[in-house]
Amino acid sequence: MLNCCLLLGLRFGDKREEESATTYRRFDDGKRSVDFVLAYNGEDQLEEHRRKCEIFEANLQREGLQLEHNKVQRVHFIKIHAPDEVLYRYAEILKIKVPLKPIPGQDQIFAESAHEFKTCLSRMCRSLFSSVQLNTALFPEREPRIHLEFSRNYLELYDTEHPNFLDAGTRYSIINFILQRQHFVEGEETADNLGIEKLVQDGVYTCAYTLHDKDDRDRLLKEWANISKWKNLQPLDQIKDYFGAKVALYFAWLGFYTQMLIPISIFGLLCFLYGFITWGSDPISRDICDDNGTIMCPQCDRSCDYWRLNETCTSSKFNYLIDNNMTVVFALSMAIWAVVYLEFWKRYSAGLVHRWGLTGFTHHVEHPRPQYLAKISRSRRLAGKAYEQDQTGKRTTLDPDVPFWSTKFLPNFTSYSIMVLFICISVIAIAGIIIYRMAQRASHSILGSENSMTFKVMILPMTAGIIDLMVISLLDMVYSSLAVKLTNYEYCRTQTEYDESLTIKNYVFQFVNYYSSLFYIAFLKGKFVGYPAKYNRVLGFRQEECNPGGCLMELCMQLVIIMAGKQAVNAIVEMLIPYLKRTIKELSYRHGWYKSHQDQRLVPYNQFTEDYNLLPAENNSLYVEYLEMVVQFGFITLFSLAFPLAPLLALLNNVLEVRLDAIKMLRFLRRPVGMRARDIGVWHSIMTVVTRIAVASSAMIIAFSTNLIPKIVYAASMGDHELNNYLNFTLAVFNTEDFQVQPLLGGSQHGNETVCRYTEFRNPPTDPHPYKRPMIYWKILTGRLAFIVIYQNIITMLQGILRWAVPDVSGRLLKRIKRENFLLREHIIEYEKQHAMKMAQTEVGGLSKADSGPRQPQSETLTRRNNDATSFV
Repeated sequence: MLNCCLLLGLRFGDKREEESATTYRRFDDGKRSVDFVLAYNGEDQLEEHRRKCEIFEANLQREGLQLEHNKVQRVHFIKIHAPDEVLYRYAEILKIKVPLKPIPGQDQIFAESAHEFKTCLSRMCRSLFSSVQLNTALFPEREPRIHLEFSRNYLELYDTEHPNFLDAGTRYSIINFILQRQHFVEGEETADNLGIEKLVQDGVYTCAYTLHDKDDRDRLLKEWANISKWKNLQPLDQIKDYFGAKVALYFAWLGFYTQMLIPISIFGLLCFLYGFITWGSDPISRDICDDNGTIMCPQCDRSCDYWRLNETCTSSKFNYLIDNNMTVVFALSMAIWAVVYLEFWKRYSAGLVHRWGLTGFTHHVEHPRPQYLAKISRSRRLAGKAYEQDQTGKRTTLDPDVPFWSTKFLPNFTSYSIMVLFICISVIAIAGIIIYRMAQRASHSILGSENSMTFKVMILPMTAGIIDLMVISLLDMVYSSLAVKLTNYEYCRTQTEYDESLTIKNYVFQFVNYYSSLFYIAFLKGKFVGYPAKYNRVLGFRQEECNPGGCLMELCMQLVIIMAGKQAVNAIVEMLIPYLKRTIKELSYRHGWYKSHQDQRLVPYNQFTEDYNLLPAENNSLYVEYLEMVVQFGFITLFSLAFPLAPLLALLNNVLEVRLDAIKMLRFLRRPVGMRARDIGVWHSIMTVVTRIAVASSAMIIAFSTNLIPKIVYAASMGDHELNNYLNFTLAVFNTEDFQVQPLLGGSQHGNETVCRYTEFRNPPTDPHPYKRPMIYWKILTGRLAFIVIYQNIITMLQGILRWAVPDVSGRLLKRIKRENFLLREHIIEYEKQHAMKMAQTEVGGLSKADSGPRQPQSETLTRRNNDATSFV
């Protein structure tokens, strides 16, 4: 054993000395780059698996890919390189746009576009924010280019030296496309034995991945994936080259969203400071704190005592911080901000997409998923339409039309039915927490003194919020894994359709899961309590009541606990767990843990052995990142008027989130396969819907959970514009002899109380209609409903004007696209004209030589044209 270990050490020592900078991620010849790697267990490989590997690899070589085996250690690797002719062939098939060489007239277009941006204001802003600009020595600004779909007939027109010409992300996506469409069984070439994912799933290969580039990764780690660079702009062009457009668009969106949070965070902070500055001017909190004689009715049936109104002095002051004259102004600003953010993101992303040559790309260009074709081949109803056999006996895989009602309906119905079931489970869990709060109202002596309101006002909502967060997180983890299986059950033709289906199911559930407790506090708590002579009960428990100042303070606490707690949990899950997984995996392979022989350890000595120890990058890995941020967007748009500092919390979290996500992708995950995209997909539509719901939510919270409308009605009806008697106006009188259940007061000092007060608008017991609703209640209710209608219509009108005034694509960019398209057409026409003249001269030359030799066939002439067109490969 010792000799084996020494031999292994010497072997790898020699290997490291042989490896140089040129072969670290290249073939052994030091010239061809390693574009993709397949790994498998070379010692315990089954014969069936070995045969599948041979067939699969032979098919890859027939496609033109070049393979090289590495069998030095227990884990064997297959290095894959794609020659230019393979990349060119599939770039044409996949309709990939690449940059052209400079063409006459383009400099004028680019110069005019640049001149429009170089205004005095832009130059001043650039000089003011010079500290956040990118290091141009490491990330030089790229020259603009006009892009054209790749065609081998126009090969000499393309700028093959440009960084965007078939960059690393594009190369890897082409190779992955080939890997996903190769069979590994001879004679039974069906969609069920197709693709690398099926081989990895069956254990034939342990994994298939692309390689990190050491120099590019180190540069990105230093200048981008670095928390100390939190204020710097992101190198989006380099991110797109390294990870592909889909990942780059995520980071572009996250960075844009974070920057847009800055103005609304500053405004929210000013609103919060306004509450501090005007703290002493609030008549409600002042009257509560100065009151010494108002006795409030018990908050539970048996064990609760009467209590004094001034016990809520502290909570009423805190409530004023978020329920003041600026509340409506902040809600209005949030509604306008949300629309401005979404509209300007569409304009910004349109410029990015055009710069990357993805204008016009849609999911219709995508090819069907291999899993979709395999699902069709297993369907008895569709199997006959999935293939077509020619005269030679060769079978061709087809993409048949899948009828909705007979085929797609049942999987979709089942999937969404289970989603509804989990939504019901989430609602039941929230209802259980609400009942827990009702039941705990009588047990305040456990955590506070008998006469203290600390438990009722602070501790009980906080403990309920923490329990709520735990339940939410547990249901989130369970449903997230289940949603993937449900989506796999559906007939999703393309990867975009798959991602959108998964996204919609997950977000609808998360919407209910995360927001239902907040909606309960905002819209239901304290609204249907009843009155001491006739309480409305749930399972025998009295419903929860709001404090005399309202429920907005409790909504604020619940929002902070769930929002901040979710961000903390996500940070731990995203960073700590991947770090521990990578460390354990690396140590297990490095030291041979869980293995019976020491010589079975995996020693990393080049890029593909190092990356083998990293965690796999899933196709839908960005879904989790988007979901986290869109749920956060919902928190700040739906409920931030209850806590104006919520945008500031989101801003601080997102500044770190950008860098932590970058660190995770560069340090802990294998390099993902680059994917094309022209926008952030269905997430934009989801945020648009949330923005519209937020308008109604804000209107209802202001109308029913703040004191705005009751104050206005009171001032108009009573003529007391200083609100000196407003607190007494909001408290109804109750005769203690009318209790349904007399409280067990024991030795209480309030045993002889004949009258107590409660927060409601009802007639006093001496009225001819005791405890009925007075006319002022109906005036307030009318005012609340009128406010909701007016507020929603005003905000909807303003949002509509903004959407009309801010087009999705700027007029400047549209004009540039039109001019570029015209210039491109003219350039191609001129190229075709010159090429036709060359062909005519060639034919004339061939005719002049006809007397001296046999005439060249026309087919040979066409072959020579194709050879000329590809002579630049």
